[in-house]
Amino acid sequence: MLDSPSQSQPRELSPLLLRRASIAAGVMVICLVFTLVKLWHLQIVQGHEMRSLSENNRIRLRWVPAERGVIYDRNGVVLADNRPSFDVVLVPEDAGQQAPEVLSRLTSYLGEEVGGTEEVGRKAPYQPVVLRRDVAWPGVVAVESNQLDLPGVSLEVTPRRVYPFGTLAAHLLGYVGEATPTDLERRQELRLGDVLGKAGIERPYDLELRGVGGREEIEVDAVGRRIRVLDAEPETPGRSLVLTIDHRIQAAAEEALGEHRGAIVAIDPNSGEVLALASRPTFDPNDFASGITPETWRALSEDRYHPLTNRATQGQYPPASTFKIVVGLAALEERIVAPGNEFCCSGGLPFGGRVFGCWRKEGHGCVAFNLGLVQSCDVYFYEVGRRVGVDTIAAYARKLGLGGKTGLGIGQEEPGLIPDSAWKQKRFGQPWYPGETLSVAIGQGYVLTTPLQMASLIATIANGGTRYRPHVVKQIGGQGEPPVEFAPEVMDRVPMRASTVKHLREALLDVVMGERGTGKKAQIEGIAVAGKTGTAQAAGAAAASGGDEDAPERFRDHAWFVGYAPAEAPTIAVAVLVEHVGHHGGTVAAPMARAVMARYLGKEEPDDEVRQAAHRPL
Repeated sequence: MLDSPSQSQPRELSPLLLRRASIAAGVMVICLVFTLVKLWHLQIVQGHEMRSLSENNRIRLRWVPAERGVIYDRNGVVLADNRPSFDVVLVPEDAGQQAPEVLSRLTSYLGEEVGGTEEVGRKAPYQPVVLRRDVAWPGVVAVESNQLDLPGVSLEVTPRRVYPFGTLAAHLLGYVGEATPTDLERRQELRLGDVLGKAGIERPYDLELRGVGGREEIEVDAVGRRIRVLDAEPETPGRSLVLTIDHRIQAAAEEALGEHRGAIVAIDPNSGEVLALASRPTFDPNDFASGITPETWRALSEDRYHPLTNRATQGQYPPASTFKIVVGLAALEERIVAPGNEFCCSGGLPFGGRVFGCWRKEGHGCVAFNLGLVQSCDVYFYEVGRRVGVDTIAAYARKLGLGGKTGLGIGQEEPGLIPDSAWKQKRFGQPWYPGETLSVAIGQGYVLTTPLQMASLIATIANGGTRYRPHVVKQIGGQGEPPVEFAPEVMDRVPMRASTVKHLREALLDVVMGERGTGKKAQIEGIAVAGKTGTAQAAGAAAASGGDEDAPERFRDHAWFVGYAPAEAPTIAVAVLVEHVGHHGGTVAAPMARAVMARYLGKEEPDDEVRQAAHRPL
């Protein structure tokens, strides 16, 4: 019986079909092997890198800057504080290929071109770049409202330094700025974008004021928008500073200077605490705190009057007749001249083939120590100076703090110059000539001092010979640590016999309170004031023929006044220097000193003379 078709043997596959099946199977095996190898490479070889990129794309570590410590005056008035600032930042990796379009849209929303893209190459991956700092509220609203059109862009709230009184005490407080590449190389603890003190008290106390930044671990979405905070370490705010400055006295000093270039320094003679330190012209430190514009920086740096220079500590000027205090002290203390010894002034002193003139051409007649200082007779001090000698004068000047930095501690300070015979031999390889001593005796020639040094000098005379180091920091505040108090520091004790102190103080009192004194415009009703005026030639011999207000500005005389009050028990000592004013110290500087002392002593009254002097044209 024949088999049925259903029971027949299976048909063999054709060789062509088998070949194709084998090729397909081989391709599948190769693909599987390749896939396995790729997975192994991604998981094992590149696993750490991929994991890091994945986490960075989802989880970001954000550094939180600390608030700078607040700076107060001696009465607790805030001189430097912080406020919130909205900064626009970009994470380039989140923007990706859309970065150019994002920047273009952001420019249109903010109304001005954004910057900061030059920092992209210097930052770590997924770290934000600041495009605009301190954005105004309309800009904040625009960025927030258009967040979907701005992938990678966000707003960060950071503390921004603010100086509530604007230009008040600008040279003393200084300013802050973003860390430069040089700062980052020099100080390893700094990060890109950190703010640090650049000048004034902000600079030397930067570590105390800056605090320690914190961090936040945040989760973000695909375009970099924050979803939630996963972990955080809070920042530690900087420590506060309490200064010795009294903002009322500081304001009085700056108001007194007005439009004039110059400086006023007020010191407590019993401790060395600086009550005011003013310099004109000035600047607004808020311009730096918000990120100074190139135009503003150019205006400040190219100004021929140098508003960034602190004339109180960096300005070096001949002290003129205020230096006669040093010469008189040396003569009395060394018993070279007795208070009753008289020298006659006919308007000049012939010496070495020339005549050294007195400021009063008709002369003062025969005068002793008291009247010689009261009327500031040059001929009297020529005679005294040549008897004392330049080396002894220099020794007393240095004991009083001249010719060296005071160590105030707010940044740049110039030492001034007190010459002697050894200095000239070293500097010029020449001997000292007697005629040069005459110039030194009236505070001219090589002698240079700063207003701060002269304030310290008159404070030392006021307290009877104790030279305190001038200082401006009274206390460093807590933040969890005990406050640090700064006690007065005695730098030296100037040898002064009781009789020397008596004669010197009597003469300084008569300079202001006596009928024949040159400093009468420093008088304060009901209070005895002592002091000394000075009128310094600005350009040596060239100024002698044109030192008044009608001469070219660079040849006009500088005006000085140093003094203290109350004379019987001094609590404030003041030095005033008015630059290129072309008037005597008693005319311009003395009323300014009166305004400062009167406010401190609670005797302030309308002062038309000060207002007129402050706005007298340069």
